[in-house]
Amino acid sequence: MKIYLHAKIHKATITEANKDYIGSVTIDKQLLDLTGIEVGEKVLITNNTNGNRLETYVIAGKDGEICMNGPTSHLMNVGDEVVIMAFEYSNTKPEPKVILVDKKNNFLKYLNK
Repeated sequence: MKIYLHAKIHKATITEANKDYIGSVTIDKQLLDLTGIEVGEKVLITNNTNGNRLETYVIAGKDGEICMNGPTSHLMNVGDEVVIMAFEYSNTKPEPKVILVDKKNNFLKYLNK
């Protein structure tokens, strides 16, 4: 069994950094639905702006929202551009759902369809 990419949100913009929350990343529910990323799922986030990367779990948010919560907010700031990736264990390589969003985190297109 191998670990494969199953979903990716490319070029998302951090809209909030909430240091007082207990942890996680809040992601626009529409983007979760488009990619198949689920609430509670572990994601890897890489920061195109400062090079930081981290793993955390997902909470569903409102339109356009990408919020770094708790300790993650120390590594990623409002306005930073990030890539959010989810992986799965599988015996066969899945076809990942990879989307591109604009600077307001609105869906633009699938990158692999």
